Amino acid sequence: MTDPAAPGGTVPALAEFEEARRIVSRVARRTPMESSRYLADRLGVPVYLKAENLQRTGSYKLRGAYYRMSRLGPEERARGVVAASAGNHAQGVAFAARELGIRATIFMPVGVALPKLEATKSYGARVVLHGDNVGETLEAAAEYAEAHRAVIIPPYDHRDIIIGQGTLGLEILEQAPDAGTLVVPIGGGGLIAGTAAAAKQAARAAGREIRIVGVQAEHASPYVASLRAGELVSVPVVPTIADGIAVYRPGVLNFGIVREVVDEVVTVTDDDIARALLVLLERAKLVVEPAGAVSVAALLSGAAKVEGPTVALLSGGNIDPLLMQRVVAHGLEASGRYLTLKIGLPDRPGQLARISELVAEANANVVEVMHTRHGHGLQISEVELQLAVETRGPEHRTEVVDVLRRAGYDPVIVGD
Repeated sequence: MTDPAAPGGTVPALAEFEEARRIVSRVARRTPMESSRYLADRLGVPVYLKAENLQRTGSYKLRGAYYRMSRLGPEERARGVVAASAGNHAQGVAFAARELGIRATIFMPVGVALPKLEATKSYGARVVLHGDNVGETLEAAAEYAEAHRAVIIPPYDHRDIIIGQGTLGLEILEQAPDAGTLVVPIGGGGLIAGTAAAAKQAARAAGREIRIVGVQAEHASPYVASLRAGELVSVPVVPTIADGIAVYRPGVLNFGIVREVVDEVVTVTDDDIARALLVLLERAKLVVEPAGAVSVAALLSGAAKVEGPTVALLSGGNIDPLLMQRVVAHGLEASGRYLTLKIGLPDRPGQLARISELVAEANANVVEVMHTRHGHGLQISEVELQLAVETRGPEHRTEVVDVLRRAGYDPVIVGD
């Protein structure tokens, strides 16, 4: 086996993934593989959802963390482990450490979501809140590791982490042996490097090939830039709802493996992701975090080109309920099922009732109303009405607007 810290990206052998699976199976569940008729009808091929959002701790991260820590010697275990994370990696390390009887210290940013903080604590880890962003948190964890001789458990850029995550590739091919395409989210690259390498080798051992498509958020896509340049490239990270995969630079080991075994890397927008989350909620009854839904977003948007039966890996389900509320609203709007209108009206009785009648005639439902005399540019005899309306899709949105215009009003769609 090559040095885990060595540069490059030597692809682990199939036997390494098989051995790791034997170890990881002590704690990791064999998560469901669900078929999706809705996506199959959209794509014209069978589509399966690998529901790793239902994994213990809510994501695949447990696999790599447990495998890495299982390989620590007695002296290293006695020193304890340390990690820095705002979410899934923190929970994976905390859970794995508890199962292995290792003391864990997890550094998390000061503003971390309360559910993630409480979950990490509940697994028995000592949590230290430090820094306003993950960069500052990582620095604090490194300083702690040096001062206390604790073993750092990295989120993705380590051979053991990659091999542990790759146990998913073996599991996927056992559950969907006819899969022709596998679509995988990419952050730093631990998940796709391991999963793709394991799946490619397992498929070839069975006498066939499988196509691997990686997906990044449009505003955090260093793999796209790095693969284009042929070397590691750092990119600015613009805020995205898929914060779980928002990294500015690929992992060193991960990039080398991805370059060798992944067929294509594509990007999706925040609107694509919000629509995917809504589809997963409504059609599959699955709660998935934005980063974990980019695989489905790539299928719905057409960014991922598929061949044969297709598996979309749902990598995590740890989403703050408050964020879920906002994302669902965003997804409804992006899907044409939520319409916000501004309408200028003469300031006289009956106008609000008349607008309500017209919306009802169009079979739409008003969910929120704001009525003001103080809007910018309003005359003294005018008011502004802002309506939030539930619709059935893009065609129905157009119908609602047309009904109002035919009645002599001039509605403006907010956000267009």
